[in-house]
Amino acid sequence: MIHRNLQQSIIDTCFKSKVILLLGARQVGKTTLLKEVIAQIGVPSVWLNADEADVLQAFETATTSTQLLQLIGTNNKLVVIDEAQQIPDIGRKLKLIYDTRPDIQLIATGSSSFDLQDKMAEPLTGRKRTFYLYPLSYREIAQNQSVLEARRLLETRLIYGSYPDVVNHPGTEKSVLTEIAASYLYKDILKLDYIRKPAHIEKLLQALAFQVGSEVSYHELAQTIGNIDTTTVEKYIDLLEKAFVIFKLPALSRNLRNEIKKGKKYYFYDNGIRNVLISNFSGVDLRYDKGALWENFLISERIKNNHYKGLYVNSYFWRTQDKAEIDYIEEANGILSAFEIKWKAQKVRFANSFLEAYPNHRTAVVSRSDFEPFIGM
Repeated sequence: MIHRNLQQSIIDTCFKSKVILLLGARQVGKTTLLKEVIAQIGVPSVWLNADEADVLQAFETATTSTQLLQLIGTNNKLVVIDEAQQIPDIGRKLKLIYDTRPDIQLIATGSSSFDLQDKMAEPLTGRKRTFYLYPLSYREIAQNQSVLEARRLLETRLIYGSYPDVVNHPGTEKSVLTEIAASYLYKDILKLDYIRKPAHIEKLLQALAFQVGSEVSYHELAQTIGNIDTTTVEKYIDLLEKAFVIFKLPALSRNLRNEIKKGKKYYFYDNGIRNVLISNFSGVDLRYDKGALWENFLISERIKNNHYKGLYVNSYFWRTQDKAEIDYIEEANGILSAFEIKWKAQKVRFANSFLEAYPNHRTAVVSRSDFEPFIGM
């Protein structure tokens, strides 16, 4: 098992009067992580998986605190409710348990946040702490193996990504990824009643995969997919974000008249998922999209690191109508840090229009030869 950087943060939060919510895509290792947490804490516990029909039915019919406490048992001090988004009115039911037995640590997991956050918001206001678990980070892999070994396998990560099953089964990465994409990637989305044409979801993801690192137009995506309107495209993209498949990088626009004001780029949390969608597992040196692979990898790794270290930043890209552009920008404490991402080390001249418009800035180029500090190593 590869040690996860969230483990100690979750343990430190236990029994501090907070319901813990652990969110992340299916197959990223939530179950394995929480079993390690349970083993380390060492108190009586119960695991309830809402994907199992009898567990789901029991929660659906339990409407009082007495009935809910019967489900979790009188002696258990730590209760995990897995795939909690399946349970109707889960927020109110967790509040009932919390109010009746404040000595119990409740942990709820979810593989989608379509409405789980909304269900939790009002009932658990001030009572919850949310963590996100992503596919393995490069830093986690390096800590488990070695920095040298992680570097040797860097191109493997660019092609096959970092889902735990992929990392733990070298030589069979392609078949493992194909199974994840076919069986788990859209599972929660396809359960929604209003997804009438599931093929549109896959076509949309394929279109986004080909546009990694480029600005995205909902209108152009609708035309590419065919027989779908712009509003539906936007709705489906929102679902894919809430299923932790993709994430958005908005355009930074504050000072210049010719800045792109409503631009957006989408990236995948995992390079392997991106590559399986376009059926391209060629080596890095043979790729026409080498720059997009590297950019997707680094920005997703930066997102993971910021969350695991509790760093609260705003993330953007920047572009003007005359094509001046910066790949990635972070804002923290009033300072903008601007990064250009390059596969090979090279000198980069940042646009004067940006440097003058945003005087409180730092700039850096991130390449294969020096990327580790950028992702928290």
